[in-house]
Amino acid sequence: MAEKRGSIRSFFTPAAKKTKKDDADETTEDAIAPLRPSNVVNADAGADAKEGGSTLTDAQRERVELNKQLARSKAAQREATKIAEVAAANGVAPNIEDLLVESTWREILEPEFKKEYFGNLKTFLKREWSSGAKVFPATKNVFRAFNSCATANVKVVILGQDPYHDDGQAMGLSFSVPKGIKVPSSLSNIYKELGDDLGCKKPTHGDLDKWATQGVLMLNASLTVRAHQANSHSKKGWEVFTDAAIRSLSKKQTNLVFMLWGKNAQEKERLIAKDGNHLVLKCPHPSGLSAHRGFYGCKHFSQANAYIEKKGGVPIDWQIE
Repeated sequence: MAEKRGSIRSFFTPAAKKTKKDDADETTEDAIAPLRPSNVVNADAGADAKEGGSTLTDAQRERVELNKQLARSKAAQREATKIAEVAAANGVAPNIEDLLVESTWREILEPEFKKEYFGNLKTFLKREWSSGAKVFPATKNVFRAFNSCATANVKVVILGQDPYHDDGQAMGLSFSVPKGIKVPSSLSNIYKELGDDLGCKKPTHGDLDKWATQGVLMLNASLTVRAHQANSHSKKGWEVFTDAAIRSLSKKQTNLVFMLWGKNAQEKERLIAKDGNHLVLKCPHPSGLSAHRGFYGCKHFSQANAYIEKKGGVPIDWQIE
């Protein structure tokens, strides 16, 4: 049984107040040289050495680890942004696989890049981008769900269907929208359940990046979509790729929590390794059409945290500030 700890809110350092410019694009606010994947993974080696010379409390170690995860996430996103910007400056579409820069995900998914279906997907996406069609999310954010969280840090998996297809909404994390964009109805319903389940205050924005850096993998089945055309990039190869990600992760890691909301997500249960001691939580989708049919009252967030703590882990701070 895990040692009893203090309040989960005490584990996390409050975020500094940001300007509108900061909110517009966090991935470019830190103008430092981009890191290659190997550097991203090893970026905290110096911090590890410093920790070895002193005795830290559990809470301090947890805070240090969270800060490391945040630093790795920002470094990976900066690298993806740089790759996308260089391609745009040269007037070409990027090689989609180059945008997956988080090394642990790249290691397990690189075999997919060599398969015929992925070649067909690349051809389709390059044709879409080259035609001038508006595609969401921005290329730098296509693999944001993976780049935000190394495989070893994943605790919870939340599956969506495809990115939001209206202007400014999609940011590469399922259900999440950037600050300044109206909170979609499904996310508003998620916030309502969080309030009823854990007493979380309703946030004023829909940016879920805080969850991602704590180990919540928010993954859509399809990672791109044409503007204003829902499911327009489905059946093009993305589902095969994200299925491979789910299957590989569930084999590689143990004690994960999978939140499967709605029929489409629940069909992915077949991919989850049976010997991984994972917790699979199922309920209707949080959309306005189905939230009242069992999403409200599902208590998935408290169940997830109870399971994580039971397995000796640090629970997720679900409160979005």
